[in-house]
Amino acid sequence: MPDKPERDKPWVMRTYAGHSSAAESNSLYRRNLAKGQTGLSVAFDLPTQTGYDPDHELSRGEVGKVGVPIPHLGAMRRLFQDIPLETMNTSMTINATAMWLLAMYQVAAEEQGVDPAQLSGTTQNDIIKEYLSRGTYVFGPAPSLRLTTDMIAYTVSTIPRWNPLNICSYHLQEAGATPTQELAYALCTAIAVLDAVKDAGQVPPEEFENVVGRISFFVNAGVRFIEEMCKMRAFKQLWDEITRDRYGVQDPKMRRLRYGVQVNSLGLTEAQPENNVQRIVLEMLGVTLSKDARARAVQLPAWNEALGLPRPWDQQWSLRLQQVLAFESDLLEYDDIFEGSVVIEPKVAELVEGARAEIDRVQAMGGAVSAVESGYMKQALVGSHAERRARIESGEMLVVGVNSYTETEPSPLTADLDTAIMASDPQAGANASDDDVAWREQRDQSAVDEALNRLQGEAKGDTNLMEATLEAVRAGATVGEWAGALREVFGEYRAPTGVSGVVGVAEAGAELTAVRERVRQTGDDLGTRLRFLVGKPGLDGHSNGAEQIAVRARDAGFEVIYQGIRLTPAQIVAAAVAEDVHCVGLSILSGSHMELVPDVQKAMVEAGIGDVPLIVGGIIPESDARTMEAAGVAAVFTPKDFGMTTIMDRIVDEIRKANDLPL
Repeated sequence: MPDKPERDKPWVMRTYAGHSSAAESNSLYRRNLAKGQTGLSVAFDLPTQTGYDPDHELSRGEVGKVGVPIPHLGAMRRLFQDIPLETMNTSMTINATAMWLLAMYQVAAEEQGVDPAQLSGTTQNDIIKEYLSRGTYVFGPAPSLRLTTDMIAYTVSTIPRWNPLNICSYHLQEAGATPTQELAYALCTAIAVLDAVKDAGQVPPEEFENVVGRISFFVNAGVRFIEEMCKMRAFKQLWDEITRDRYGVQDPKMRRLRYGVQVNSLGLTEAQPENNVQRIVLEMLGVTLSKDARARAVQLPAWNEALGLPRPWDQQWSLRLQQVLAFESDLLEYDDIFEGSVVIEPKVAELVEGARAEIDRVQAMGGAVSAVESGYMKQALVGSHAERRARIESGEMLVVGVNSYTETEPSPLTADLDTAIMASDPQAGANASDDDVAWREQRDQSAVDEALNRLQGEAKGDTNLMEATLEAVRAGATVGEWAGALREVFGEYRAPTGVSGVVGVAEAGAELTAVRERVRQTGDDLGTRLRFLVGKPGLDGHSNGAEQIAVRARDAGFEVIYQGIRLTPAQIVAAAVAEDVHCVGLSILSGSHMELVPDVQKAMVEAGIGDVPLIVGGIIPESDARTMEAAGVAAVFTPKDFGMTTIMDRIVDEIRKANDLPL
């Protein structure tokens, strides 16, 4: 018999997980590890990500929803209880508060008897993409880059196996980036950070190669898996060029592109969600088929993420998809199967050329930070996303079960939608707030005050802030106190929305033309142009949907008021009153709609605008939508409502009904 081919080692297999509480998430992690998962990927809730304690006003409805609340060291201990951190590879999706979470992780590991030098894992820590897509930034670009460079300088000497920066193009694609934009903007971010590390002077020149070698990437992979695989080959080539030519890195190992991936969530559909399984498998192929550009770590979403929070069984299904590919197929027995391809290599060259041109364009503006502050990159992403939406609506881009092949048999997977997803613990917020109070009561407040004073003092200078942060962790400070202390020094920041100047539809078809006429006629009937406010209450920073609605509303003839993310209900209602709007629209994707929508409704009544129609969009279970409509919400839209012009028409209906005008 011929010799059995030697198989490559499979990639690290993770599931992005965390919810409700540290104890419940710990139980989930240990079950997943027992099923063959080989690393952890921690999802933190929005208050933890944005530097607020569970009892803060902006945390209402957000605690434990999109991840686990970890405000202090006690919670971090519970999160990793009975999980040996010296052998675990842990990825933490955390950005603005990454320094705080890494410090807590280090102290929790030390309490397990682990030397920090043994720790391996990743903090995402890519703040630039937060301004462009995900919205969990706290501080402006300059102080945020300072925190990033401090972490890099600290880890390269103290936690040398740690990846302190995971440049994240994943969310760029979710925000609408083309493959060329995803490549260019991620690499421009890497250049900005590496230049900042060099300029900070904390890392000796002879150790700079080690910094480059610990930079990793976190990418997206869409269903066009051939193009996505070419994108990763282009990524590898460009990163090798940049690290060699710009930074003089001689060791090929230090120039190697190291990346993990979560495949595309933007393309997951609420309609016929069972189709998402094959989408996920195809997307996984884009980052595993090519040995020369294969991911080092893969995490897959669940089939039902467009419906709500996946259950443990759903996450297991996604893990099994990886395991079947890695252990049953012959994929890992072969060298790169695309080397020399006359189809693949020209496509890679095309992507490289396009990305180089866009990198040069951004660098000519002064680099990634300047392109963020000017709004250039954000506007480019909003424009690309608008073009994608227009192709879906026109039928040029087919999405099975959404705009084509929509006839379907009843699905047993979604026969009971309320049990097809997992409900987060409704007491998570109250429990986390009670835990926070108990934590504060048992600590030495004078030690906390001293540590936070040190942090603020060093933040005003140029001292590396990791040691002061570690002192605050050990003293018992909370994430809200740490971030609050730095807010007093660094201030807060609001990024450009990218909405102004973007044309969503270059040429209006018959449907949009008809809606424009209805908007004009209704404005004439009311004696004023129709004004529509788009609001993002709470801490949900995923603004892509809100931005697209704002762009389409403007295309339809509305005057649009959109002030960006992270607003309180009171701020949204105050803007509605000041602008005398005819309709208020809320976008909520974090699952906090059942708390925040009633708060907005109450504030509207108290402000005397209770008769203004309120509409809501987001990932909202059908039962919640029915409840909100029964409570007076005019309309609820979910991902299945992909026709934005149809949504505009419905908004006109609601405005006319509210003003006793005939439909």
